[in-house]
This record gives sequence, C-alpha cells and structure tokens, in this order.
Amino acid sequence: MRTTRKRAAVAASVAVLALTLTAACSSDDAAEEPSATSSGIPDAQSVGAMEDFAVGTEFVATEPVTFSVLYRDHPNYPLNKDWLFFSHLKDTNKVSFDLTSAPLSDWDAKKSLIISAGDAPDLIPVTYPGQETQFVSGGALLPISDYVQYMPNFQKRIADWELEPYIDNLVQADGKYYMLPGLYESAQPQYSIAIRQDLWEKAGITDDPETWDDLKDDLATLKEANPGVWPMSDRWSTTNNSPLGATLNVAAPNFGTIAGWGFGNGLVFDEESETFSYAPSTDEYKELISYFASLVEEGLLDPESVTQDDDTAKQKFGSGQSLAISGNTQEITSYAKTFTDAGNTDAKVHLIRVPEGPAGDNVASGSRVASGFMISSEAAEKPNFLALLQFVDWLYYSDSGLAFSKYGVEGTTFTEDGGTRALAADVDWNGVNPTGTKKLNADFGFSNGVWMLANGTTDELIRGLNTDATNQFIDAMADKTELPLTPTAPLDEMQQEQITLWQAALNDSVTQNTAAFILGQRPMSEWEAWQTELKGLNVEQYVDTFNTALAAKG
Repeated sequence: MRTTRKRAAVAASVAVLALTLTAACSSDDAAEEPSATSSGIPDAQSVGAMEDFAVGTEFVATEPVTFSVLYRDHPNYPLNKDWLFFSHLKDTNKVSFDLTSAPLSDWDAKKSLIISAGDAPDLIPVTYPGQETQFVSGGALLPISDYVQYMPNFQKRIADWELEPYIDNLVQADGKYYMLPGLYESAQPQYSIAIRQDLWEKAGITDDPETWDDLKDDLATLKEANPGVWPMSDRWSTTNNSPLGATLNVAAPNFGTIAGWGFGNGLVFDEESETFSYAPSTDEYKELISYFASLVEEGLLDPESVTQDDDTAKQKFGSGQSLAISGNTQEITSYAKTFTDAGNTDAKVHLIRVPEGPAGDNVASGSRVASGFMISSEAAEKPNFLALLQFVDWLYYSDSGLAFSKYGVEGTTFTEDGGTRALAADVDWNGVNPTGTKKLNADFGFSNGVWMLANGTTDELIRGLNTDATNQFIDAMADKTELPLTPTAPLDEMQQEQITLWQAALNDSVTQNTAAFILGQRPMSEWEAWQTELKGLNVEQYVDTFNTALAAKG
C-alpha cells in the first residue's frame, strides 16, 4: 500500500494565521483553575457576573440576566419556549433568553443576513470553524481571543486535552480568533456506510470490508445474490449542493485527498514541498472519483444517488430496493426503526467501519472540534457582558453545564446512581430508551445542538447516551490514524476578495464535473481536458495566492 504526504487543508473559505493560544490558556494557568473576575472588564459591563466564577463553579447570575440568542430551530425538536431547559435556567441560574429563531433549512443564509445587517444577537451558536471568517472584516463579531481569560473551563479543556493546535487554526490575519468550537475529548467519528447486515450475511458477507476495493467486491456479491436490487443507493447529495457529499468526505482521507462535505477551500498540503495544491488537480482526487465512477459503471451504485433527495434514498433503503446507504451514528437508529415499524423484525442495520484505502487507514484532520459559537461585538458594551462570558463557559465547557445541557434535570429527565446516569423511564433519546414516550430534546429541550456543543464533549457524556451500536462503531474506528492539521496562511483583505471570486467559479466546476465523471456523463479520458478548464478558471493563481501568503507567514 502506498502512502501519501499530502493532507487536507482546514475546511474553511480562507486560510488564517497560526498563533499560540493566549497565555491565559497555558497548561500552568489551567492547572491553577483560574477564576474570572471583573478586574479587566468595567463594572458597567459586569452586571450579574459572579466574583468567584472558576472551574467547578456552577454559574448563577447575581441578578436576573437576559441574553439575546440567534436560535437554530430544528424540525425534529421544534422550538418550545415552555421547555424545562428554559424554565430551569431561569429559576435556578437566573438566566433568560431573547430568541431570534431561524429554521434549519435556512439557517446559514439567515445567520449571514442578520450578521451582515448589523443585527446580530449576543450569542450566535451552531457555527462551524471557518464560517466566521466572512464576518471578521465588518467588525460584527467579538474577538473572543481577547476574553478567554474570563473562561476558565474553556482554558482547562484546551490545556488538559492538548487542543492548542486546533485553536491556532481559528486565528485570523489580525492575530485574533472570533469563534470558539465544541471540543471532543477524543475523536468521535460519526459517518460511514450503513448496510442491511441481514441480507449481506445471507449473501455470505460476514465481516466489514477492510478496504474500499473489498467494499466494491462485496457490492458485486450483493448484486449477484439480489437481482433487481441496488447494492447501494446513496443520500446527502442535495445537502450543500455536494454530490455524494457525505460518502466522498468519508472516503477521501483514505485516498489522500479531500472531497464532498470536507472539500472546503479545495487545498491540500504537501509536507515535502511545504506548499498547497488544488485537490482536484491531483492524482489522488482522480483516483477517488475513478473509484466511484467504476461503481456506477458496474451497476453497483445507483446513478440516481448523485441527484436524488434524502427521502427518496431512505425510501429505497427502507423498502429493500437498496442494501447500503450513507449513514451516521444517529441515522442508523432511524433506519432500523423504519424496518421495525413496517413489521420487518429480521432486518438488521449496521454502520461499517470506514474502509482503508490507497493512502492508508485514516480519518480527516480536525475531528476533535465541532460546531461552536460566535459572540456579537456589540455584546461587549452591554451590562451583562461578563455574565455572558461566564455563562457560555459554564454551559458549553464545564462538567456540570455539559451534563445539564445533555441530560437535563435529575429526577425528571434522568436518574443517577453511583455516578452513572440513566434516562428516566418515560424519556427516550435516539432509541436509547425505546419504551420512553417523551423525547429528551423535543419535549424538554435538552440534547439540543444549540446548547450542547460536540454532543457533550467528554467521552463519558457522549457514550452515556449512545446506543451500543454507536459505541461499537466508535471503538472500531479508534485505531484509525487522524491526519495532522494543516498549516494556515493569512490573506489580506484584497487577496480575500479575489480568492472569493475565483473560488465560486472553481467550486461550481468541481461540483458539476465530479458528478459528471462519476455518472459517466463525462468519461475519465477527458480528465486532462478538465484540468485545462480549471486553469482557465484561474486555479493556478488561486493556489499561488495561498502559497504566497503561507511563505510570507514564515
């Protein structure tokens, strides 16, 4: 098996300057469990803040406070202002919210519109690293790096879990960072291929495929054993306008490239030359696309996978018209429920370990950070600013805050015995307690991605509400190699404007041609012709701009 020294660039629209986490976030300081007082923030902006807030302290405002929040409304748990989550925080922690709600289907667009218009609420959650960059120059966002000294739980997590490089990659060209991510104690892979294990076993396939070539052989075996049924029909192609977005993202690190949802700015880094190159211009990307094109050509992958919506793909899998589909650790529960609801108790759904590939047995870099939050720059002028910093530090990074946002209130949504938590008898979440008639998120507001970053952050919290199948998948993936983080390159404002123009045209070409090559609408023999087209779209200038910025950083 060959190896590669290329690694994926951080999935962001612009590269940023690396910077060591502020001294307040050093190991020594974290070990002292620093307290956050109002010594550096004026009293006028410290109303409601605690004088003795520190690691291990539950945040309770000294007087009632209200924070404005841009809230992402998820259809699986529609916003309910009567949730226990809200009432408990109001009664116990003296915290209330002024919510501006936006639906999941329009979340990123609505978020961008509100921030760009200068109407951003104090707290802007459900933000992924890189999404903040477009707002930095406009001054709408708080440079949160100037204030992490008031967030002792965040500091301690970073130091204890050695996550400083992940924070370095958030730093913008001005030397500051403007969002804080959700943090994982250890990598928590979620996506792979879900299979009808019962029918795979019936066809004589009893083990997960070790390599992507093995997967292809298994799909061929399924085709022979199940005439008229697609071995695989995929989903998540219409999400973010990314054909086979989830599957290509999962496969790409094992082919030595980036693709699908993880495409980002399209750059990969070569450690030998210490330069960036454009992923679709590399042999590794061609090999990845050729692989999936061969699946379509040989009738192993439903060609409608590249364009069909999720409901159609799920219907095919749930009705037995296909025997494999993209999945994740939550969706496999939903897939399995489809079969049991239809009375098919023999059906078994299994999330396979992601196969290794020609570049090795890898998972993408950056897998220990997740969706996080931004804060409006105007929040720094409000009376409850320090209280806001303390509250988000407690909720998103402390043991007690994480447990509250994950499990809820003891005696109502969960019980605890000897340090082990269990959902209350009438409460379910994602099939963990299938006899429960109430949902932890929809009926109470807990385990909600707005208030709970990284699914709970600590291994103990995450595993506690996982199904056995999910924990088995995570354990199976634990020995994969996490690719190292890529160096970042600062772009000045003029460079960023030009990059934005080039990137839009390049992304359109990559999306269209990736789909065309996979479907056979454009034969692989025209690959070099496409490379010429990319040059006409300024791909060389695009890459040179990033390499120039990287060299200037020194």
